[in-house]
Amino acid sequence: MSKILVIDDEQGIREVLTGILDDEGYTVFTAEDGIDGLTLLKSEPIDLVLLDVWLPNMGGIDVLKQIKETYPEIEVIIISGHGNIDLAVKAVKLGAFDFMEKPLSLERVVTVVRNAIQMENLRRENRLLRNSILQNDEILGETDAIRRIREIIAQSAATDSRILITGENGTGKELVAREIHRRSRRARSPFIEVNCAAIPDNLIESELFGHEKGSFTGAVARRRGKFELADRGTLFLDEVADMSLSAQAKVLRAIQEMKFERVGGEESISVDVRLIAATNKNIQQQIADGAFREDLFFRLNVIPIHVPPLRERSEDLPLLIEHFLSVFRNPPDGPAKRVDSRGMAALQDHDWPGNIRELKNFVERVTIMTDEEVITADLIRHFLGEAMPRRRASDFDEYQEMGLNEAKDSFEKRYIMQKLEENGNNISRTAEAMGIYPSNLHGKIRKFGIKIEK
Repeated sequence: MSKILVIDDEQGIREVLTGILDDEGYTVFTAEDGIDGLTLLKSEPIDLVLLDVWLPNMGGIDVLKQIKETYPEIEVIIISGHGNIDLAVKAVKLGAFDFMEKPLSLERVVTVVRNAIQMENLRRENRLLRNSILQNDEILGETDAIRRIREIIAQSAATDSRILITGENGTGKELVAREIHRRSRRARSPFIEVNCAAIPDNLIESELFGHEKGSFTGAVARRRGKFELADRGTLFLDEVADMSLSAQAKVLRAIQEMKFERVGGEESISVDVRLIAATNKNIQQQIADGAFREDLFFRLNVIPIHVPPLRERSEDLPLLIEHFLSVFRNPPDGPAKRVDSRGMAALQDHDWPGNIRELKNFVERVTIMTDEEVITADLIRHFLGEAMPRRRASDFDEYQEMGLNEAKDSFEKRYIMQKLEENGNNISRTAEAMGIYPSNLHGKIRKFGIKIEK
């Protein structure tokens, strides 16, 4: 339901407009002068302002300028008398959506207001569309853990319950949060993300709650915070465990009351926000160490979701790789590359410390840097480079089916042959390099049937 503010010094105009707009399903606020109107804008998220051009104390043009400077996304419709048409035209040039002339035509009021609201909704949808284009990944996977995540999303998305998502970096926590928002009743409203780890401690409160002009050095104008921008939508607090304790206290209060004050401000601002938080840290350990408030944890952790690391869901790798190969096909209208069986085994053997983010970047790099249609194990090892698996299980593949004694003999034979080659098949030098007697080396050569080329 859109919220409209009527700023007019004539009580009759305020009452008429309130009645008309209320009948159309809008929520209406009124103010009798510009100062009261600007004060109300600080505490209520308004979608549209109907502004009289001639007001006491502060003229409508000055009010318009301040609205456009502080709240550029709010549309303003100017109300003008017969003698104020020039001022109304000037107002439109300053950014007003349109103007209506007194005496007001009720039909025109409804039409202009509807057009202004539709324009704002169109801008909002365009923003959401741009976000959806940028965020084109899906929650892919068929392991039990991923299926459970999809079930939780389906059960919780339509509610306003707060959700805490845990998991290592790169596992897709933001993707889960966006999917919850997309399926919620708030999907047409903003999804606002805050990376708490990327904001200095001294700025996190301003980022979340906004600030008033002059509240600190560098605050050259009033600024709305993320809580305010997310009104009627979803606020995603990524890396929430990296917030300072003082910021945590303010977030806790804002969650409890859905009210807050901007930094340097005194007016209480009410919002309707759904909270989704995420962290890559052990939150219980953070609480035990005194770095995270337990009461905030209980507020955020209404519905917990844990996103497993990629190494614990390696069965999903073929599906994920096929998806990314399709997304990053080069050229875009050409056939998607494919990974052969040995290449897939090499990919599944990698630990993927960067999880899905690392996998996505790797697939993009391979599709750009190679013209080969089939991606082999050799190509994969080349592009992974030093990031190949730490456990190097593939080095011991040939020993997997052997018993201990057979494996020892096989390794010993290969070792002796390599040392002989390094020393030009000279028995004495090879025995010295191996730290054994020449007679022992002769015995092993006979045992393993190694032929010495003269």
